[in-house]
Amino acid sequence: MIKFLKKNLNLLGHRVFLVPLLMIIQIVIIFIMTIEFYNYFLIFYLICIIFGLILVLHIVNSKANPGYKIAWIIPILTFPIFGLLLYLLFGGNQLSKRQKEKMKNIYLKQKKYKDSHNITMSELRYENLSAYNQAKYISDYSLTNLCKHTKTTYLSDGKIYYEKLLESIKSAKKYIFLEYFIIAEGKMWNTILEVLKQKVNEGVEVRIIYDDFGSIMTLPNHYDKKLEKENIKTAVFNPFVPNLKSKFNNRDHRKIAIIDGHIAFTGGINLADEYIGEKIRFGHWKDNGIMLEGEAVWNFTVMFLSMWDFIKEENEDYEKYHSEYEYETSSDGYIIPYSDSPWNNEAVGENIYLNLINKASRYIYITTPYLVIDNEMITALTLASKRGVDVRIITPGIPDKKIVNEVTKAYYDVLLESGVKIYEYTKGFIHAKTFIIDDEYATIGTVNLDYRSLYLHFECGVWLYDCSSIFTIKKDYISTLKESKEIKLKKLGKLTWFNSFKRQILKAFAPLM
Repeated sequence: MIKFLKKNLNLLGHRVFLVPLLMIIQIVIIFIMTIEFYNYFLIFYLICIIFGLILVLHIVNSKANPGYKIAWIIPILTFPIFGLLLYLLFGGNQLSKRQKEKMKNIYLKQKKYKDSHNITMSELRYENLSAYNQAKYISDYSLTNLCKHTKTTYLSDGKIYYEKLLESIKSAKKYIFLEYFIIAEGKMWNTILEVLKQKVNEGVEVRIIYDDFGSIMTLPNHYDKKLEKENIKTAVFNPFVPNLKSKFNNRDHRKIAIIDGHIAFTGGINLADEYIGEKIRFGHWKDNGIMLEGEAVWNFTVMFLSMWDFIKEENEDYEKYHSEYEYETSSDGYIIPYSDSPWNNEAVGENIYLNLINKASRYIYITTPYLVIDNEMITALTLASKRGVDVRIITPGIPDKKIVNEVTKAYYDVLLESGVKIYEYTKGFIHAKTFIIDDEYATIGTVNLDYRSLYLHFECGVWLYDCSSIFTIKKDYISTLKESKEIKLKKLGKLTWFNSFKRQILKAFAPLM
């Protein structure tokens, strides 16, 4: 009994409870203040209504997604004072003057490493104009370079990813860069950490970036200081502090590993035991990743160092980490890594998905843990199906977030009615974020089909054209389909008025979840 009480007292003292508690207290204080204003300050209330209407006009005319606009307009018009204050605290996505200057400097630095006379791009334009148009968009708005001379290896499972990553880390001679949304103490991370310590002793430079909110329940507070004591350079993205501010919404959701500038990894896999089956959560955890070997790795190196510069306010010489690669094999298609930032008003991740959907002529195969989509995505998917494209989407059979899964199911009707086929992975939770198009294109990365990934998080991925690994990805997708059940429109059943009303509310506020 004493052990139980001690354990729970320690848990209550954890910042994951203290920080939200302080934030809730701030919200309650704001709410009480607004109630007081309602009772005693009619003029103030009228002023807030006027400002609320002005703010609504501002939101309507902003570049934000329409769904995001509606989700904020409802509380602002319903609760003029409280809604206005909440939007000012959480709704905007504006950078301070200092942050804008930092972002501008990093942008200019990244742009310097973008090859404006990319020969590979010219080759692709001659070979396939449609593919060139997609690659050009990614290159221009993600500031990355289209590459050949890169071997791509599809990693269909967390265990395979882990084995390849560990093997690559052990082979490092110069540097190891790791950037993950979640790092969790356990078999996977502890094993990697021991190798990293060994590599530091061998003179290898090791750097780690992790998202503070993503790792808040899986790492002790000030874990970065523990790593620094081991001479592992560490940066924590957007520390989770009890301040009501919109930047709390922006997280580093990327998963990147770079070894010596020769090898890079990305995909949906974090450094936590559920990803390798050592910890069972929500049944079998199905995920995937991709390993790059060759010139395309440089794009990820620049991405990582740019994030490092932003967090640490440093000015790295990126050229120190530019490794020349000896091309031992012939080129395997066209590859372009990409990144997506919530602070540049360009939804790169979503636009890549939309470009792929709109170019499809035979099939579109998608895996996503969440299906919380905006009108543009719904229109693209349903229109593709209506023009005869075989559109299939696999979602989790066992969800990790019940409310989000309820919203996911709320989109089934409109998609199924248009002929889109939806499957639920019966073995458990599917965390992979994959698009495969017509045996020609594929993308693997960190971008979920939800508002947070598409508009609020830093994300990354790899776009592939005419690569042999696309067929490996497709083969794994077909295997996953066999472990999934198809959702039929006629079997969805009629919802009760309460459940129907609940889903309508959830869909309206989905952009804020």
